[in-house]
Amino acid sequence: MSTQQHDPRLDTILRYYHGCNTADVALMMSTFHEGVVHYFVDHAPVAGARELAGYWAKVGPRTRASWHVDHALVKGDEAVIEWSMVWTPADSDKPQTLRGTEWFVFVDDRIAEIRSYHNNHHLQSPRNRELHGFPYAARGYPPTL
Repeated sequence: MSTQQHDPRLDTILRYYHGCNTADVALMMSTFHEGVVHYFVDHAPVAGARELAGYWAKVGPRTRASWHVDHALVKGDEAVIEWSMVWTPADSDKPQTLRGTEWFVFVDDRIAEIRSYHNNHHLQSPRNRELHGFPYAARGYPPTL
């Protein structure tokens, strides 16, 4: 993995991914701020530490997913990573690699927000061009056309 320098927030992200890879709910929850929200491009957000850890503990094993952080940049209370995930789609027995990026926001050194961007051809839809449920206007982003 390449990074600009070591940072404790990166350690938190790596622990989070280890928890995802092992379906370790307690480990994932230890990395989350209690009000964590994970935004996705292909479905509604998941909010709450227990809810998000439970989501990944269910989805990871079902898809045989394994995530790896490939590159990371950390500045202040924000981090952005590039990741790769080896997984097996429901309609196949052949593993595939999906690549994406995530933006993390930290509160009190815990993950408070994750914005995940990827293009999974199994989930193609015109709605999947932006994060579902993300408050773009409230955060000052240009309007969606």
